[in-house]
Amino acid sequence: MIEFGRLLIIIGLVIVLAGVLVLVAARFFPWLGHLPGDIRIETEKVKLFFPLATMLLVSLLGSVLLNVVLRIFHKN
Repeated sequence: MIEFGRLLIIIGLVIVLAGVLVLVAARFFPWLGHLPGDIRIETEKVKLFFPLATMLLVSLLGSVLLNVVLRIFHKN
């Protein structure tokens, strides 16, 4: 069993890796976050941004990529 401290370090590294991937994606795909379906509400006092279409696209791509990787490594 993995001890708790080691588990926290692994979770932290995964979060850092996800952050780096988001920064790289923002640089190479500037349209990401500006898709039709992303909700943006700006008033004098409130700014709300809810990237619904972007989240759906990233989720779909992640699911496809994960399925491909699992099929490659799960060959009998």
